[in-house]
Amino acid sequence: MEQNTRKVGTVSRGIRCPIFREGDDLGAIVTKSVLEAAESEGFEIRDRDVISITESVVARAQGNYASVEDIAADVRAKLGGGTVGVIFPILSRNRFAICLRGIAMGCKKVVLMLSYPSDEVGNELVSLDKIDAAGINPYSDVLTLERYRELFGQNLHEFTGVDYVEYYGNIVRSCGAEVEIIFANQAKTILNYTDCVLNCDIHTRARTKRILLEAGAKVVCGLDDILTAPVNGSGCNEKYGLLGSNKSTEDKIKLFPRECKNLVLDVQARMLAATGKHVEVMVYGDGAFKDPKGKIWELADPVVSPAFTDGLIGTPSELKLKYLADNDFKDLSGEALKNAISESIRSKKNDLVGNMASQGTTPRQLTDLIGSLCDLTSGSGDKGTPVVLVQGYFDNYTN
Repeated sequence: MEQNTRKVGTVSRGIRCPIFREGDDLGAIVTKSVLEAAESEGFEIRDRDVISITESVVARAQGNYASVEDIAADVRAKLGGGTVGVIFPILSRNRFAICLRGIAMGCKKVVLMLSYPSDEVGNELVSLDKIDAAGINPYSDVLTLERYRELFGQNLHEFTGVDYVEYYGNIVRSCGAEVEIIFANQAKTILNYTDCVLNCDIHTRARTKRILLEAGAKVVCGLDDILTAPVNGSGCNEKYGLLGSNKSTEDKIKLFPRECKNLVLDVQARMLAATGKHVEVMVYGDGAFKDPKGKIWELADPVVSPAFTDGLIGTPSELKLKYLADNDFKDLSGEALKNAISESIRSKKNDLVGNMASQGTTPRQLTDLIGSLCDLTSGSGDKGTPVVLVQGYFDNYTN
């Protein structure tokens, strides 16, 4: 009995891969890279291992790029090319600044409405302590740029050292458009300035659109409505538009991957043919976690995973071992305790809602949890591991 019990639980391995280029056969290269890593490092592929592929290499292989001119043309066509309210953007040189260039090129005037004291993912424009000291109510108070500067002066981002208010204003002006900057947290405030609105929030976008349309806006588009189809031969994303895009060059963005369920199924089939093992496969982008120091929530993509095999649908169903040990089996120890806990796990139901022994476990989507693990494993810099192999994720104490 004892010798059959594995001594290691979940293992996450970054898999070194070649630099991917447009048109590459991603399924073949990913499969080959995983198999070569297994041979090199002496580990075996098992059923229910998870192979995760970062979204950036998927989009690159798809050639899913667009220029700022393409963005400008679509913004002009959909929002009229006059005065456009650009509301609730995140503060990011990589994520939004280049999109703002394209947006500004498609307008005569941009009324830029920034949420405060921070953006949607936690990048701070001004500290809550300064807000309190100024007697400002961010829920209801609307600040002009002049009032913001008078109250708070210049505020540099903690990590980047950028004054995003000045930076975004300069971007719009450099594109030949007029800019007016205001600070507000009620979406309908923008309708005092213009009835053509581009809302740039990510996870709250559906509510923002509803509020604006109910309040009488003439045209409302989200970032997910821009570049949903090719413009002058550009890339696009039918489902998410500009959401999930990243800066590629000074004039070009890489969009979030287009439909890629066929890719994950292809890798799954190739691994089955090569190893006889049924693995799960997913594409992942940002993890869903928050930095405790900078207060920044990592998830700037519209979803953690845009494509995954069916075995990754759902949430974990786990029991809390320490709860069982401290409560149900508090009088047991040693082998008796181990056997009792193992039997509880083997006989557990799939739906543990209301079961006290599951409290404190994490009922989040499997793809959000595994994608976060993979994002932390691969990093966003120079590790060179755009594929991550996760083993033992579906193991429990009885395996």
